[in-house]
Amino acid sequence: MEGEEGPGADMEALVRRLRLHRAAPSPYEPSDAVAPAPCAGELFRPRRAAVLVCLFRGAAGELRVILTKRSSSLSTHSGEVALPGGKAEEGDADDAATALRESKEEIGLDPSLVTIVTSLEHFLSKHLLVVVPVVGILSYIQVFKPVLNAAEVDEIFDVPLEMFLKDENRTSDELEWMGQAFTIHHFNYKKGNKKYRIWGLTAGILIHAASVVYERPPDFAEKRPKLNLPKYSKECRSMP
Repeated sequence: MEGEEGPGADMEALVRRLRLHRAAPSPYEPSDAVAPAPCAGELFRPRRAAVLVCLFRGAAGELRVILTKRSSSLSTHSGEVALPGGKAEEGDADDAATALRESKEEIGLDPSLVTIVTSLEHFLSKHLLVVVPVVGILSYIQVFKPVLNAAEVDEIFDVPLEMFLKDENRTSDELEWMGQAFTIHHFNYKKGNKKYRIWGLTAGILIHAASVVYERPPDFAEKRPKLNLPKYSKECRSMP
């Protein structure tokens, strides 16, 4: 977007527009159905998480998004690129509170620096975790001084949001999950002598976020599985 007018050129207009965005109803909300005896009270209720899609204006006026590289010592998804965020806790008021709390814990991002503008369509992780992307605007990137939680994060970096709409530096795989065909995207990004691979759920969220922000679909085909969560817990479903 260098040298062009775009969403990054007027952050206030972007904030106003994104505040009007309404995500599609989540297909992953807990069921209100009543389980028959002896399964009463055993309805399946998925864990919930939120991630922060934190946008700021780059030196050329382009929109950029903050990403992390997870600690290599973590037991799951070690060394992978991710958005700041994590599982909801009982004291969190909403998804935005979860995303901001986790971002402060992971990278030292002061919540007062971020303007939350909207939440996006929900995603489902392979571990049946409902993930809510929360979009926030960091108006003054200069005042953000990252403090990394070494137990969770090895690195912090940023990339142009628009790259997730382009077919450059992208590969994909066609896979199947729970009987549904879907596309998994891999984006390669190089900064200095470092190379990053952004893929899987994180790439999917960023493709969707970029589509909403730039109001256009990606330059490549995308296929996401349409999954329904089970109504009852594993114990209930296994009973004769």
